[in-house]
Amino acid sequence: MSDHKNIDAGAAPPSAEDLRKQVLEREMEEMERERKLKTIEEQKHADFAADFLKKHVTEEEIAMVRRLVANAVKAGKFEAMVYSFPSELCTDSGRAINSGDRDWPSTLQGKAKEFFERYQTYGKPQGYKLKAMIINFPGGMPGDVGLFLNWAPDKA
Repeated sequence: MSDHKNIDAGAAPPSAEDLRKQVLEREMEEMERERKLKTIEEQKHADFAADFLKKHVTEEEIAMVRRLVANAVKAGKFEAMVYSFPSELCTDSGRAINSGDRDWPSTLQGKAKEFFERYQTYGKPQGYKLKAMIINFPGGMPGDVGLFLNWAPDKA
């Protein structure tokens, strides 16, 4: 309501051209803001991919997996998603995982491959199971892969 007090009813209204310019300026500002956000997201993704492909699994990441499992157990669950990453970081962009191919582990790279190898060495002998699933489909295409650790009893 206070906007009405600041309007001079006797003044000439702005021209239609001025209003179009204001709308265009707002649209341009919004496009620039979106472009900056996209650039930041692309850089974050590139940094994650470089870290994922070139570095090793850290002690902090292993501790995180253990915390996720412990929290799932406290919640009465027999499964936890312990790691996720973009499907494009698989050698086949996640196709084998999405189709349930038994050879999906061969498509893993970087930290995902290292997590799988740790599972083979430590988890599987302890009775854990590991599965991979595509957990989202942005634009209808495979998005992120989730690695799920399971400790449910075998079905009789």
